[in-house]
Amino acid sequence: MDSKSEISNFLTSRRAKLSPEQAGVPLYSGARRVAGLRREEVAHLAGVSVDYYARLERGKISGASREVIEAIARALQLDEDERDHLLDLTRISQRRPPRRKPSNRTTVRPGTQSVLDSIDTPAFIQNARLDRLASNRLGRALYSLPDDGSRDRFNYAHYLFLDSRAPRFHRDFDTAKHNVVALLHAATALDPYDRELIEIIGTLSTQSEEFRSLWASHDVFKYRSGQKLLTHSTVGDLEFGYESFELSTDPGLVMLVYTVAPGSPTSDAMRILASWNVPALNAH
Repeated sequence: MDSKSEISNFLTSRRAKLSPEQAGVPLYSGARRVAGLRREEVAHLAGVSVDYYARLERGKISGASREVIEAIARALQLDEDERDHLLDLTRISQRRPPRRKPSNRTTVRPGTQSVLDSIDTPAFIQNARLDRLASNRLGRALYSLPDDGSRDRFNYAHYLFLDSRAPRFHRDFDTAKHNVVALLHAATALDPYDRELIEIIGTLSTQSEEFRSLWASHDVFKYRSGQKLLTHSTVGDLEFGYESFELSTDPGLVMLVYTVAPGSPTSDAMRILASWNVPALNAH
């Protein structure tokens, strides 16, 4: 990954998304040539010179202090994920160690699998590349995987963009695709030299025009909590919440747990799914 280009593209894209009205910048007569803020307006809001901000936006960020980066983040009204991403990109440029060392594990420890198996809703383990490494019984049933765990591992980004079944399974398909690309963008700033991650992004960029378009937006996102709207071929429409938990014993791995509202149609459907021997399909 070219850190200068990443920083430049990220800052430029955030500046373009922020309107003068949103930033509280006075509007004067005359046409504006940019969709969002001008560089000089960002510089003024951040309390730095226009020349200095222009250097930062060209990716020349190696000498910038944390205070300056924080000021830029406030000026551009970055959310928590975006701010962390900018700080991660700065660390790369300054050759400092990442906030957390990503895990290259491709297997899940027996103790972690036992915890996963004790959860009575769909639950999964995945890494920053979105390799799904393990599932519990309901997770396998939901994604129509063999119950023996032999095909638990698949890449969720590959599935969403390259598997023809994905649109039928996801009622929130556009949101799911946007979030997956944003997750991969965030992952590149944690480990820019991860060869497998680079290969995943390269494959998707080559084979999916939509992935390329979403990648160019430079949005970033990290799993915390949210909603999943799915349609299972056997039990129909399902609505889950989800919560994510970083594993302190395996930095870089995340446990993703789907939640179900008690007494809801999804709760009833999951009881049915748990009681049936769902036929195994190809891994999603």
